[in-house]
Amino acid sequence: MRALQFSEYGAASVLEVADMPEPHAGPGRIRVAVKASGVTPADCYLRSGRFRDMMPLRLPHVLGVDAAGVVDEVGPGVTGVRPGDEVFGIIDLAERGGANAEYAVLAAWAPKPDALSWEQAGAAANIETATRALDRLKVTVGTTLLIEGAAGGVGTVAIQLAAARGAHVFGTASARNHAFVAGLGATPTTYGPGLGERVTALAPDGVDVVLDCAGSGSLPDLVDLAGSPDRVITVADLNAAKYGVHLSRSAGPGADPQAVEGLAAAAALAQQGRFTVPVAAAFTLENAAAAHQLSETGHARGKIVLTL
Repeated sequence: MRALQFSEYGAASVLEVADMPEPHAGPGRIRVAVKASGVTPADCYLRSGRFRDMMPLRLPHVLGVDAAGVVDEVGPGVTGVRPGDEVFGIIDLAERGGANAEYAVLAAWAPKPDALSWEQAGAAANIETATRALDRLKVTVGTTLLIEGAAGGVGTVAIQLAAARGAHVFGTASARNHAFVAGLGATPTTYGPGLGERVTALAPDGVDVVLDCAGSGSLPDLVDLAGSPDRVITVADLNAAKYGVHLSRSAGPGADPQAVEGLAAAAALAQQGRFTVPVAAAFTLENAAAAHQLSETGHARGKIVLTL
């Protein structure tokens, strides 16, 4: 099969599409013929070597943690799914990759709703991440939540999932994205200096909890807004511990429990017309370097996907 991999750490130019043996579905797993697969900031960190000490890899490494496709193998012990079914899901996150390929083995999945295109369904990792963070923050009916970086891949999903729980959501974004963020269900404001004053003007009673999806260095301000570091979670800032903030991750030491139940919940909301996945851009596997470059700008509006 064709797969996106890198044999050395470096810039996006180290990416290459290579032929490699197909994986097969083991116990509790399914294999899909991939239609679309996501690109996440973590993929770029792995490729660049930023995570090499924390998460050493055996090179060459195939990237990608989520995929949408058609089931073509069902492993032992798996029930409720059969070849030909359309699904979306995530790999075993401990393996840190493998989904940016013609075939991918999924460890968690849900039926793909008709309301989502293949490209939109390639966002399972963002759904799991957002659900995991909202669970840890105990977001429920009446919670006032601020999302830093609300226009990105995780932020756009978190807005909708939090709103579906009955939360009142505020989201930071550039001025050009305010209407976009508002359309997803959040009250928008601009990030950067003066954020505290702007949020206080919008929410005089303050915010209960904060989810940082941007990793832009704003954690001190976000802690001040929340009133305590234990009311702030980041999924993007590797300096979180310096400020007493929890860095939520789904694999490795200190990982939070994976929130794979979020996949089915998001699918149900999509069928009700209450959830969608904004796609920032779709690239072919051969143009994956451009996808990584867009991700690294930090200005992608929604999910970046690769199509096969």
